[in-house]
Amino acid sequence: MNNSSGPFLRWAGGKRWFVKHIPLFLENIEYDNYHEPFLGGGSIFFSMCPQNSCLSDLNEELINSYIQIRDNCESVIESLKCWPVNSDQYYKIRSLNSSDMIEQAARFIYLNKTSFNGIYRVNRAGHYNVPYGKNDSYRFSFEQLRAASQALQEVSLKVTSFEKTLKDVHGNDLVFLDPPYTVSHNKNGFIEYNKTLFSLEDQKKLKTYVDAINAKEAYYILTNAAHESILDIFEDDTNTCFTFARNCLLGGRNAKRGLTEEYVFTNIPKKALGALYEQLG
Repeated sequence: MNNSSGPFLRWAGGKRWFVKHIPLFLENIEYDNYHEPFLGGGSIFFSMCPQNSCLSDLNEELINSYIQIRDNCESVIESLKCWPVNSDQYYKIRSLNSSDMIEQAARFIYLNKTSFNGIYRVNRAGHYNVPYGKNDSYRFSFEQLRAASQALQEVSLKVTSFEKTLKDVHGNDLVFLDPPYTVSHNKNGFIEYNKTLFSLEDQKKLKTYVDAINAKEAYYILTNAAHESILDIFEDDTNTCFTFARNCLLGGRNAKRGLTEEYVFTNIPKKALGALYEQLG
């Protein structure tokens, strides 16, 4: 596939900023199958649209939205067309409890596009509780949804943990890993919110996972927070670590927005990364 459509969802921690760098990692290697176990907004997948892709995430609503866009795109669009964008409609949709999988997907996309900052957050009862984003002028791009549907044809989509995807990874496959970040960037300590999503122990399990990818002689690219605890876990003689500076564009009302750093680890051989070294100086 080469019909790049771009992601149709906003996602905290998404990798749109990394899209321009990914060709430099891959220009000198060939791989068989593509895997992305922390799918989120899927920026990297949609930038590449690789053949033989296995995409997964633990978020059931997220994966259902991808499945319905793949299989029932026009029906999802018809639901979205019935829902105007305004505060009253937003809270009606937010309180909607439908058993119809297509309507569930439309609801997820509607809330994602019209909520405050595109944040996905649920309360302890599992109910979506993000306020309206106060953008009555927003209009959905149905052509983008149709392009995403085309990109997702023949793609495997699963609700599962990253550990369980290992059995599907074979030698010469490529795995892109973008876990929820356990720690804040640039040595600023721990984020309590993210500790519930992906703990430091989960990061250690992820290191075991990438070691297993190495043992299978497959490739991986792993993005993570620029924090000394992450280096302690992941840096070794089997991988290369790059540091990228990016703009931080998503956060709460009091969040500081500006340049931040992220680590990117990979086991792609150094000799295949010459252009990347040149770009980063």
